[in-house]
Amino acid sequence: MRDGKRAASAPWIRTRLRTAPGAAVALAVLVLVTAFLAAAFPRAVDAYETKGLRHDIRLADAGRSAVEVSRPQPGLELPREQREAGVRTPELKRIGGALGKALPEPLRADMSSVAYGLRTMKPVLATEPWLPRPDTVPPQLSYTAQTGLKEHARLVKGAWPTTPDAVTAGSRAVRGAVTEKTAAALNMKVGSTLRLPTAVGGPLTVTITGILAPRDPGGSYWSADPLVRTPSLIPDPASPFPQNYWTGTVLLAEDAGPALLATATEPSLFWRFPPDPSELTGPDGTRLTAVVNSLESGPGLLKVRAIAGDTAEVLTGLGHIVQANARMRDAISPVIAVAALGIGSVAAVVLVMTGALIAARRKAELALMRSRGGSLRGIGGRLLAETAVTVVPASALGLLLAVLAVGEGRWWPAALAATGVGLLVCVALPLRTTLQHIRPTLHGAREDMVSARPSRRRTVAELTLLVLAVGAVTALRRRGTSGGGTDLLVSGAPVLVALIAALVLVRLYPLPLRLAARPMARLRGAIGFLSLARAGRSSAGGALPLLALLLALATAAFGGSVIAGIGDARDDAALTAVGADARISGRSERAPLPDELVRTARDLDGVRNAAPLRIEFGVTMPETAAGDGGAGSGPDGSGTDTGPGADTGGGDAAGARATTMVGVDPASYTRLARTTGLPDFPSGLLKATGPSAPLSEGAESGPERVLPVIASPAVAARLGKEQHAVDTLSGNFKVQVVGTVERVASLASTNFLIVNSASLEERAPTTLLLTGAPDPGKLRAAADGNGEEFVVQLRSEERARYVNTPMQAGAERIYLAAVAAGAGYALLAVLLSLLQTAPERKTLLARLRTMGLTTGQGRRLLAFEATPQALLAAGGGLLTGWATIVLLSPGIDLVPLALAGVAGSDTSPVTLRADLWSLALPAAGVVALAAAVAGVQAWWASRRGSITELRAGDSR
Repeated sequence: MRDGKRAASAPWIRTRLRTAPGAAVALAVLVLVTAFLAAAFPRAVDAYETKGLRHDIRLADAGRSAVEVSRPQPGLELPREQREAGVRTPELKRIGGALGKALPEPLRADMSSVAYGLRTMKPVLATEPWLPRPDTVPPQLSYTAQTGLKEHARLVKGAWPTTPDAVTAGSRAVRGAVTEKTAAALNMKVGSTLRLPTAVGGPLTVTITGILAPRDPGGSYWSADPLVRTPSLIPDPASPFPQNYWTGTVLLAEDAGPALLATATEPSLFWRFPPDPSELTGPDGTRLTAVVNSLESGPGLLKVRAIAGDTAEVLTGLGHIVQANARMRDAISPVIAVAALGIGSVAAVVLVMTGALIAARRKAELALMRSRGGSLRGIGGRLLAETAVTVVPASALGLLLAVLAVGEGRWWPAALAATGVGLLVCVALPLRTTLQHIRPTLHGAREDMVSARPSRRRTVAELTLLVLAVGAVTALRRRGTSGGGTDLLVSGAPVLVALIAALVLVRLYPLPLRLAARPMARLRGAIGFLSLARAGRSSAGGALPLLALLLALATAAFGGSVIAGIGDARDDAALTAVGADARISGRSERAPLPDELVRTARDLDGVRNAAPLRIEFGVTMPETAAGDGGAGSGPDGSGTDTGPGADTGGGDAAGARATTMVGVDPASYTRLARTTGLPDFPSGLLKATGPSAPLSEGAESGPERVLPVIASPAVAARLGKEQHAVDTLSGNFKVQVVGTVERVASLASTNFLIVNSASLEERAPTTLLLTGAPDPGKLRAAADGNGEEFVVQLRSEERARYVNTPMQAGAERIYLAAVAAGAGYALLAVLLSLLQTAPERKTLLARLRTMGLTTGQGRRLLAFEATPQALLAAGGGLLTGWATIVLLSPGIDLVPLALAGVAGSDTSPVTLRADLWSLALPAAGVVALAAAVAGVQAWWASRRGSITELRAGDSR
């Protein structure tokens, strides 16, 4: 210019953002959501692992979780004054404070519940005549003088135990206290005295001056040694007869410890440190295990002995608690990793698809810039800057939202994940766009998959990926998936299977189109031919959209099958524990149910079926094993299998030495088995005739009677087809196996015999199983009306016991989020694939409308065009999801997710099975979504006039 100044130019980034604000906002929202999910995942895993570790430590028995340092009393070779000083409160507090400070990180002590003092290790026989003696055996008492009594208890009666004078080893009178439960059980009151024998001189007299009530009965101070809080009636191991005696603990005054040095009770010093899990995190579990091992037998123990003495030792069960938590975490991690890698891959593919859509929309613009001398580096730099302005703030905001949403967790994994999302978008979009303009492209080139052949480079790349994926899946199949821990090869199984399916299906996709197009061309209507031609020409059926859909469907199917498997495992465990919808049985195994109770329960509203059972445990089987008899052989030698897998023998035949006999009414039991889904059998198999016919009331059973029985596979393998005599409380008779079933209602045992209860001498039922929905209150009222010796169990209540621990609940929430995210990304993949060809569809409809195409025909055309891609994705998704589950199921046990942490639950392995609804619903959703999008697109295009779409010079 004449004035020497350069011409002003508008900033590129600002111009682009003003030109296409909608695309920029959409990209920012997508990056924001993806960065949020990517950053929230590691924090969510850390959060549920942290809560799980804290939960396990808090709920563990205080005696197991506390770290206790103990050592014997000071040696007898020391002077008396030194021995007494070593057990006094000042010295104990000094050592306790030093030990608390010496605990290595991350182990922290709850200093508010720390206790230390002197206790007797050998109980003392209490001979006072006023003490209770249930079986003429006097009680045995322990004594402890520990700190913090006033802080952890409240005085109910009397006065606190004190030491008015300095207590020494020569003292013969001290004061003590007991809890309310100890006083009630042992008839103690204020003023009661107890005597302990001493080595020299008269006995040591303990006067009870106070009755106490614990402030926190469940806390470590009172629960680490339960006898301090509550006495216990225990059997006498030295007696040849069943005799019980009371045992409990008397709390001495805090400074009364020296008096115990003169007794023969083996006094021991202790310092008890309950752990404080409030600051622990999930990753601290490994360090905590190492610290506990060091304290028990390592460098940590040397430091403890340097403080507390050379004879000190550390006792704790905290290491076992942490290891159990680690085992659950290791069992859950592979399942979570499959969801994480699957959804992460889907998100990455969708982000790349977004870049491809933006590149396709700006293809003409960038081609013009390239033709006017723009370099690839310059174009790529501008695209990078333009993308970074939108993506970087969105990634940072997603990270911030993840940190705020998930409060606990490490920040650096979340930061790396959000940064990875931002880098992927910033690099993928410029790279994808610039690579398309390395060479000039001809205007209006076709992309017909039916007629066009892929390039050699693409073929080689696809074959390489296919060979690598097939090799990885083959190696995974041969090696197995049950190695434990997180394995990337195992976790990447859905990605590998989806990659193989996508590459194969994209190559095979044109073949049915080519075959179907020929007969369609001969028909009068043009809709079918045009839809197939458009389906083959559209780039929406490429490998990238198909890979995204297959990954999303496979991950959703896997996640849905996991969630369904957890529910099925819990339902099955509840059914195994109860046997039916409700169960009435005696508190004693042999308590018979009154006939009135059976009739009342059977007639209650909501009861559909009632099956009385007589269960007898510990029936001894004969020693002789079967020679060549089959497990299901009947009396005539013909096998009768009535349960799946019954001919396998199942179980261990040697374990059938002691079995359980179940007497049933065949008709009612088989109805109950069919209702609850348990293995049933033809009721006629247990029908006995002739001398083995059902006994009349009061008749005795003879040993010559032969009763047909249904046996478990293990028992059937032992008995074979021969007749064997058995002795039971219900009569003596012979049994002959006529069929097998793998399970029986209300029993978890795999060794059992099922017999017709009418053929037994004693036929009164001990258990009543009910199906239906009876009122729990009325059912319990009926049981309570016959005394307190009968209990009611409900299947619904047993099912409710399987509540989630924090780790289980966190893992399930992550899987639900993964399924939802997979569905969302699948929806987005379908939309992106259809939006990429939306301009071409609009132009096509506009041109065809000028040729007489009606609105209805236009809608059918777009619907038929989208159908092949949708069916391809749905079929491929079904196949991919099923193959993923089959590939991973041998190494996945759902017990840690479903049943862990519930006492008494069945812990047999629960394998993963393909869930039909989890496979079919996502696939059907893809087809329905594609049809809906096509219909909406056709409706929207019909509202716009042809002149708007067909502009002069437009090459579309």
